[in-house]
Amino acid sequence: MNNVILYTQPGCPPCEFTKNYLNEQKIPYQLKDIKKDPSARDELVKLGSFSTPTIVINGEVIIGFEQERILEALGFSNENK
Repeated sequence: MNNVILYTQPGCPPCEFTKNYLNEQKIPYQLKDIKKDPSARDELVKLGSFSTPTIVINGEVIIGFEQERILEALGFSNENK
């Protein structure tokens, strides 16, 4: 099973888009709101990211919504899209 963490914050349209995409694809994920949880913000910075959405899939950091990279990190080939 994939380990997916989504770092997000309120008022972030790309974050909402990413959440909707993960939900539509039925990809389970852990949501971390960097505004509500200071430790989540600290984690985000340690990952080398200063923006949301940032997705971590099995240890791979993806900054912003990049569908191809998300699918690759989840182990889906181009034919399975």
